[in-house]
Amino acid sequence: MPIKENDFVEIEYTGRLKESNAIFDTTDEKLAKDSGVFDENTEYGPVIVCVGKGQVLKGIDAALVGKEAGSFKVELKPENAFGNKDGKMIQLLPANKFRKQGIQPMPGLQVNIDGILGTIKTVSGGRIMVDFNHPLAGRALNYEIKANRAVEDDAEKVKAMLKMQFGLKAESVNVEAGKASVEVKSEIRKEIQKSMIEKVKEAVKNVKEVEFSTVKVKK
Repeated sequence: MPIKENDFVEIEYTGRLKESNAIFDTTDEKLAKDSGVFDENTEYGPVIVCVGKGQVLKGIDAALVGKEAGSFKVELKPENAFGNKDGKMIQLLPANKFRKQGIQPMPGLQVNIDGILGTIKTVSGGRIMVDFNHPLAGRALNYEIKANRAVEDDAEKVKAMLKMQFGLKAESVNVEAGKASVEVKSEIRKEIQKSMIEKVKEAVKNVKEVEFSTVKVKK
């Protein structure tokens, strides 16, 4: 059956820069290592996404709709990927802002300034030019995507929703009679729980209630 918006689908993908064909992202661990983009903090392997929820790039979300299980390629213009370059996001900052953080500014260095990631473009006297656009803003991309299967199990959907939407890796999920019981390693603040519960109920129609509990530590 063709993929529809709000369907949960397990996918694999590899992203390349259009102009050079260089790989910058992939779900394949071996390919990541072979192409020099491996990140030990990244969990590799197929991912489950809820189509249309912004868990992948806008262009990938759109490309999945109407596809059957299998492999396909898609070219993404900047506006459907990481956006176009915004001149307002390129700023001149005083050098003492970097000194206070113990940063030795140099072109190409990625920095975190006031919680925003940027890349130093130029260093000139006491002024540093920093580009706060995404490093891939303004770039056209090519993606190879493989849609493995439609996901029908509600517990699998809940687990995927929490991971892709909130970056939360649940230890276990059980869904019974419309109630999802979610075990997590550490307690989640009530206001964050509320947002998670709303998003899960919106995406997983059979789930009417979500309850979080922390994993009991064995003594």
